[in-house]
Amino acid sequence: MPAFHNSPRVAVTTLRWGFLLLLLGGSVGSVCALFLWLLDQATDIRFETPWLIFGLPLAGVGVALLYQWFGGKSAAGNNLIIDEIHKPGGGVPFRMAPLVLFGTVVSHLFGASVGREGTAVQIGGSFAAAIGRLFRLHVQDMRLLLMAGIAAGFGAVFGTPVAGAVFGLEVLTLGRLDYAALLPVAVASIVADWTCHAWGIHHAVYHVGFRGIAAADGSMFHVNAILLVKVGFAAVCFGLASRAFADGVHRLAGVFQRLCPSAWIRPAIGGVLTLLLVWILGTRDYLGLGTVSHVEGGASILNFFGAGYYPWSWLWKLVFTLVALATGFKGGEVTPLFFIGAGLGNALSPLMGVPVDLLAGVGFVAVFAGAANTPLACTFMAVELFGATDVIYYATGCFIAYLVSGHTGIYLSQRIGTPKLALFSKEQGQSLRDVCNR
Repeated sequence: MPAFHNSPRVAVTTLRWGFLLLLLGGSVGSVCALFLWLLDQATDIRFETPWLIFGLPLAGVGVALLYQWFGGKSAAGNNLIIDEIHKPGGGVPFRMAPLVLFGTVVSHLFGASVGREGTAVQIGGSFAAAIGRLFRLHVQDMRLLLMAGIAAGFGAVFGTPVAGAVFGLEVLTLGRLDYAALLPVAVASIVADWTCHAWGIHHAVYHVGFRGIAAADGSMFHVNAILLVKVGFAAVCFGLASRAFADGVHRLAGVFQRLCPSAWIRPAIGGVLTLLLVWILGTRDYLGLGTVSHVEGGASILNFFGAGYYPWSWLWKLVFTLVALATGFKGGEVTPLFFIGAGLGNALSPLMGVPVDLLAGVGFVAVFAGAANTPLACTFMAVELFGATDVIYYATGCFIAYLVSGHTGIYLSQRIGTPKLALFSKEQGQSLRDVCNR
């Protein structure tokens, strides 16, 4: 009888949340579609107009001044959204969305080595906050909607709705998931992905042809013990690369801040250093996203899954991206992490006797898992991008890289819910910012 009396309230709540999540997913998916289309246009223009790279220092200064004049709290980026979920305060300003969209497109147009996930997550978070304020949601509902906004942005920008949903739960706290938000994040991520696809946006297709090793009787089994051990050793390298990236961004940013206190000048320094690196290496392969190359056979994520061998491309991409992010260029970290991981997998493949497409795929998700502290989301991402046949190898890579990377990460606002090792139990409840600043 009590359940019968509560059924009208449950129905109203369900309809209300259904409307909010459809509105959120549809709007975030549409803006992400626009964002991805603009990124494609910017990349094509940069490929066709190589001299644009010489405008990178000036472009960086322009975007930095725009943030200085109009950004306010928006400059905190993803960390502001995560902080707002953990401890509600002044809110997430809506201007974060147009500012980061414009800043990221400009960064890619002129060749900064940045990603796109940060932009999508900030779009999702700012739209969620705006909808929450419009409908006057209370604190707990706003928290759920912000998590759904993160999931929507992530799921739409990569075309991985399940990974987006899990990412929205997992990115907040190491070792803990808030299952109360499970359905909202899933709905928002799926709707955003559908909407983005409905606008005609297509994502890169990565081909992993490895389908197991034949047993003595000719049958195929989904895992080979020796190969699994090799992948595990490679995963240690992926975790160390994750740690080097996360620590490198934070430490190098501190160095540039001490050397140049004026935030609007730092991108000019990063732009000049990027130009210098391009001149030294004689290649533009490490500019922009790096999903495809402007020349046939160049270093790119897609080519890392093929027959070409690129022994040091992962390291150069790491250097280019550290310079760009540490000096204040807008974008994200994830696609460069994909490049670094797939490139490192390509480099290790012949040394370890592992099929190149398999190890490139494992590295693709494992380096991201270690840097973002999201091993479950990255395992689901591997399944959505590469198929489920090799999921044990992907999961092994993500789980080991997550442990090896330690209590570091690209999102300093993450809280430590369950320490990765009992040795670090005293760090439980702290943020990565607190741990890294000690």
